[in-house]
Amino acid sequence: MKMTFSLLGALALLSLSAMPASAGDAAAGAQKAVICGACHGATGNSVNPEWPNLAGQHESYIVAQLQAFKQARRDNPLMMPNAAALSDQDMQDLGAHFASQALTGLEADPSNYKTGEKLYRGGDVERKLPACIACHGPQGKGNGPARYPALRSQHAVYTYNQLKAFAEGRRSTPGNDIMQVIAARLTDDEMRAIASYTQGLR
Repeated sequence: MKMTFSLLGALALLSLSAMPASAGDAAAGAQKAVICGACHGATGNSVNPEWPNLAGQHESYIVAQLQAFKQARRDNPLMMPNAAALSDQDMQDLGAHFASQALTGLEADPSNYKTGEKLYRGGDVERKLPACIACHGPQGKGNGPARYPALRSQHAVYTYNQLKAFAEGRRSTPGNDIMQVIAARLTDDEMRAIASYTQGLR
């Protein structure tokens, strides 16, 4: 099982490694991001835990999610109309801008992060749960070329909501259902614990 997931990650990395490090213009993105600041904060650090931090997120991942909203492959009543008005260049510029911003650190909930740490770092072989670290890295920095998002210092509320959406089939990743499979094997408490742990990652 570990070899299977490692192979998937390696193939994704190889197929996307030719992508440019940055196709967007961060300075142009800063001007276009004014409207985004209402929910995500002026520097991409959201004050509302329901809305994700975008600061320090990979440009490639931000672009992919904006495309998903625009094409109605990801459902969100606030993001879909905003993304619909964006060109590909707009998305790349916004991605470059937010990727260049410093992420404000958050803290894990001391009451429940230990379970999350165990699953994040080691998974659960008996339940065929791969370790989150395999795709999202030891510090939760993700993998830009493979479009695996950074999870470090992300709001626990937002991360939990996304895990629930994957588990319930309300969210998917085109061409790769790994998150749906993994999330469906987690208990509600485990989702909360993983979300808490990643909130405290640096």
